[in-house]
Formats: sequence, structure tokens, C-alpha cells
Amino acid sequence: MQVQADPLAAVAALPGVEEAVERSRVAVDRLRGHKVLRSRSAQVTAESALRGARASAALAGADWPLEELRRRTDLGDEVGAAAVRGALRISGELGELLPILRQAPAQALTRMHLLAAAGEVDPTRIGRPRIEGEPVAAEPAMPQEPVDAQEAAARLTALAGVLAAPSKAPALVVAAIAHAELLSIAAFGWGDGLIARAVFRLLLVDRGLDPNSLAVPEVGWVELGLPAYREALAAYAQGTAVGIAEWITACAQALELGAQESMAVCEALMRG
Repeated sequence: MQVQADPLAAVAALPGVEEAVERSRVAVDRLRGHKVLRSRSAQVTAESALRGARASAALAGADWPLEELRRRTDLGDEVGAAAVRGALRISGELGELLPILRQAPAQALTRMHLLAAAGEVDPTRIGRPRIEGEPVAAEPAMPQEPVDAQEAAARLTALAGVLAAPSKAPALVVAAIAHAELLSIAAFGWGDGLIARAVFRLLLVDRGLDPNSLAVPEVGWVELGLPAYREALAAYAQGTAVGIAEWITACAQALELGAQESMAVCEALMRG
């Protein structure tokens, strides 16, 4: 059987995907054209990273106010603190993670799990795919019955291979498939959602759609709501053309909303 050299290109051709890609591109391009970015782009990127970390933790079940994250240096042992810490750690290293993801996707995923799960799992298991019998700390949008550990490890390896290979697929498609796979398989068993959303953001940067990481797609998912997130992921898990296209369209909607979030940040900076 002939192996398809660029499987994501076929995904990009599914009905409705091209339109979703175009809508998200227009939204991000509109954000990138905001005049405040001529002098304050780094500030908007930093704000996007913080808001993204807060929203990603909220999607994992730790919904802390943004101002509390600005104020506190010690998150303590309160409920949800572990997820917030993990999201903030990953967010703080996005710049360092990007070149690793480009050159060695598997290594980048290992590093992300270290950042997400440090202090929460056995140190000997950090960065390693879960094994049979290990628990899965599923977040609300994830399947209640995760795939078995052997399948999860195999799909993680396959995903790393796909990300390492060149593809003509649009950035949104590549990022959406990586996001869905990581969220669906829960390969590590702890922090998988945090990792999935960070990879989505990084691939938008790497593939040129949002090179300065200005948009906040994590906030977009919060605005769409957990039921929509869960339903879109369940559609992807069906493995049908319709289901996969539905997931990518939902990712586009989250990105559009995330671009609007950062447009509001730009407007606020202009007002002083």
C-alpha cells in the first residue's frame, strides 16, 4: 500500500475547511495590521501568552481570574493551582519551545510535559508516554474513556513524524490536527490539554499564520464553551470527513475569537 507523503494536504481539501481557513486568516491578518503593533507588538504578545495560559488552565478545570495571576507569585496548593502552574510554565517558554518543535517535535512534547507536570507525577514518568495501568487526569473536554496506552504511544509517535515532515497544508489545519490528536489520546496522562493547546498556538507561529503569537485561541475556546469544545473533539474522534472538518471549523472559530480578544487589547493600549 502506498503511503501518502502529505496526509494533511488531503485534510485541507475536505468540504468546508478551505472556507474556515480563509476566515481565520482574515481575522488574524486584521489583528496583525493594528497600528499599535508598530511599537508595542512585544507587549501584546506577552499579554496574549498570559491570557492564553489562564484560559488553557480554565479549560483544564482551573478557572482563576486573570488579575489574580498578575498579582500572585505563589499559587500555593489551592484547587487548580497545579494546572495554572503548568500552563504558566509552558507559556513562559513558548519562545524557547518553538525552535525545538521545528527541529524535533518529539523532544518539544517531552519538554512541554516536563513543564506541565513537574511536581505532579512521578519524576521517572515525566516526558514519557503513559503505560498500561497509569491513571489519566482527563480535563472536561477530553473523552471519558481515553484510548489505551499502546495506541496512545503509537499515535504520539505518528504525530511527531507528521509534524517533522513538510506539508502544503495551511497552518490552521496542521495546528488543529495536532491539537485534536494530543487531546484525544492523552498520551502522557497529565497536562495533555495544556500541551495540546500550546502546540496549537506554536504551530500557528511556526507555519506563518500568526508569527508573533498575537491571537489568543485559548480564550476563543472558553468563549465557545466547554460543550462546544467537547462536541467538536467528539466529532473529530469519529474519524469521518465530516467530523474532522467540523473540528477544524471549530478551531477556526476559536482562533477568530482569539484574534478579537487581542484586538481589544490593542485598542485598550491605544486608549492608554
